[in-house]
Amino acid sequence: MTRSTRRGLLQAGAMAALLPTASTAPARAQGWPSRPLHFVVPAPPGAGILDIMARVIGQHLRVRLGQQVVIDNKPGAANNLGAEFVARAPADGYTLLMCNSSLTVADRLYARLGYRPMVDLQPVSQVNSAPLMLVVHPSLPVQSVTELIAYAKAHPGRLNYGSGGVGSTPYLATELFSSMTGIDVVHVPYKGGAPALADLVAGQLSFMIENVPGTMPFVTDGKLRALAITSRKRSRLAAELPTMAEAGVPGYEMIGWNGVFVATGTPARIVDRLAGDIIAVVGTPEVKRQLATLGAEPVGSRPDEFAAFMKSEAARWGKIIAERGIKPE
Repeated sequence: MTRSTRRGLLQAGAMAALLPTASTAPARAQGWPSRPLHFVVPAPPGAGILDIMARVIGQHLRVRLGQQVVIDNKPGAANNLGAEFVARAPADGYTLLMCNSSLTVADRLYARLGYRPMVDLQPVSQVNSAPLMLVVHPSLPVQSVTELIAYAKAHPGRLNYGSGGVGSTPYLATELFSSMTGIDVVHVPYKGGAPALADLVAGQLSFMIENVPGTMPFVTDGKLRALAITSRKRSRLAAELPTMAEAGVPGYEMIGWNGVFVATGTPARIVDRLAGDIIAVVGTPEVKRQLATLGAEPVGSRPDEFAAFMKSEAARWGKIIAERGIKPE
């Protein structure tokens, strides 16, 4: 995806979130929604796929719900600041959260949270799934994943990587990579993927495993070197790039995902209405095309399906956290 394409998606989503109600919007359910919705993104505006997905989905929900959908970026603490804000919001369906796998591990990684991620937030629908990309700074003398592993083993503790914080999807992806290869690398937390990528491009970091929309423009410009994609199959956006398994880490697979949540206690009729609208939105040809430009696949799931998926993700990452001996901060 070119930089202009990514910028166009962000601008279109931002403008659409503030446009007046479309005359073609379907009739509202009685009583809800009767005022604008706030879509909280626990990451900075910019390259992050959380922000992009919230704007894409919010643009279409605006039409279906007949109300403005205002994007509200609240970055920090590996998505926990924004997530806690939604968990503490009135359970009336007017405050939504776009988040990811960080919710499934937050209570294992942070000793003092102001909310209970798997209790205080109600899963509504998984929106999409998407692979990540392993990229290195061009100054690093490696051309492949096997060379990166060898270099890291020859220089234990010398390489560093950035992420949006402990518990973020890139953090988990890198911890999985480190666990499976036995390398010793240093984590540097940021408030989001975009500032971490900026430091990687500047040479302050050695490598990252980050979302495709954020990394691809830098790879195209030659500012970063891509080594592998984290999915089981190659990405259509970079068909020449091997998977991690093909590149020397058998069995490695990491698929990022994004989903919508509301505060627990939100009436079931509102949760079901939101889920149905999200499923309809991600099934439209327009959104499928938008997701394809991001290297993402549409999902769309019912609340019970999404809750079961969350439970399985929590068990999976909980095991890895225990194996790595990662302690709560």
